Amino acid sequence: MKKLLYILTAICLFINNLACSASTSILFDSNQMNKNQSYVSTVGFHLLNSNGIEKRAVFFLDNSNKINAYSANSSREIVITWGMLSLLSSPDELAAVLSHEISHTVDSYNGIFRGFFSHFNYVLSPHKYEYKADKRAVDYMVNAGYNPVAMIIVMNKIFPQGRYDFWSHHPLSTRRMMEVYEYIYKKYPEYLVNNPYKKNIYYQNFLLTSKENREKFQEKIKSDSKKKVKYK
Repeated sequence: MKKLLYILTAICLFINNLACSASTSILFDSNQMNKNQSYVSTVGFHLLNSNGIEKRAVFFLDNSNKINAYSANSSREIVITWGMLSLLSSPDELAAVLSHEISHTVDSYNGIFRGFFSHFNYVLSPHKYEYKADKRAVDYMVNAGYNPVAMIIVMNKIFPQGRYDFWSHHPLSTRRMMEVYEYIYKKYPEYLVNNPYKKNIYYQNFLLTSKENREKFQEKIKSDSKKKVKYK
């Protein structure tokens, strides 16, 4: 009787695990998965090579339908989920996501014991490192031949807009987009002058919703002020 109960319990657990997996993963045939993985790795390693990044990193596609991308501090794995990848419309947009995570990976090598404690720097000042990763990602993209305006497209398309950012690891998306816009404006203005994204609905929406922030930025330029603008 006990053996039967054990068997029934094991079957129930197996079925439950299948149900949980089905809710978070998507089934692919091996050829499709290999193509998607190759796409992610090709863009990722092109970014590393074009920027002369001597720190190792590897790129993996997770077939989860969750929308996420992250850098594993201990293993230097950069992971993007299928849920995220499926929302990206071009190599430029994929490069924007991977470049940001590459920046975190590069920082994970800094410090004593091969960067063992580097994650604590991020925990103590997450907004600083998120802004740093956004701007460094713009440099990585330009050096690799990608259009950095795609960073704004990805943020406006995918990143949610919180009410406050006091307790969040990530700054408000509106602020992040403006910091990227300002950085491109100052360092790579040609991408805004000759902008193939002018008719992109996500970029047009950014221009609409960032009007007040961009006016603040223009006032800063006119007054030739070096004071940092506090964007909303």
